[in-house]
Amino acid sequence: MANIVLGVTGSIAAYKAADLANTLTKEGHTVTVVMTGSAQEFIAPLTFETLTKQPVYTDAFARTDAFDVEHIGLAKQADVLVIAPATANIIGKIAAGIADDLLTTVVMAAAGKPVLICPAMNTVMYENPIVQGNIEKLAALGYRFVEPRESLLACGDLGKGALAETADILQQIRSLLKPND
Repeated sequence: MANIVLGVTGSIAAYKAADLANTLTKEGHTVTVVMTGSAQEFIAPLTFETLTKQPVYTDAFARTDAFDVEHIGLAKQADVLVIAPATANIIGKIAAGIADDLLTTVVMAAAGKPVLICPAMNTVMYENPIVQGNIEKLAALGYRFVEPRESLLACGDLGKGALAETADILQQIRSLLKPND
């Protein structure tokens, strides 16, 4: 089975990442969750620790008993890195090469590894030319995306921006884990 690093960012859709982590764990994968500070405002790290039976990483500068350069270690162990939900903020940071928190440093250290980004945000934000330009830039660099779906969003707007269904994200993860023929 695979080692999957699941990045969770600050979106109301963060609760859906728990279902994704749970399903992947039940399939036998090792799921290591990296949460941004904003993600922790929506869902507690304990939720992911309980579902994955793994520690959750939240701080690039956390002190541990053993010396470890966490962002490098997490990137090296990953067979695939998944960011679900991915906010406009995290997409913009990655596109600009900004590595100012644990998740962005893991992404920067994961060069050559498959990275799957699952956007979730308000329709107006998702359709913003800057966000679309960042998505196009990252796609051209080899980052993979699972398109958000059209739905009634948490803010009450109807439009494209809801996190893709768990089954669709799982399908993309599975395809990235298949050996190339």
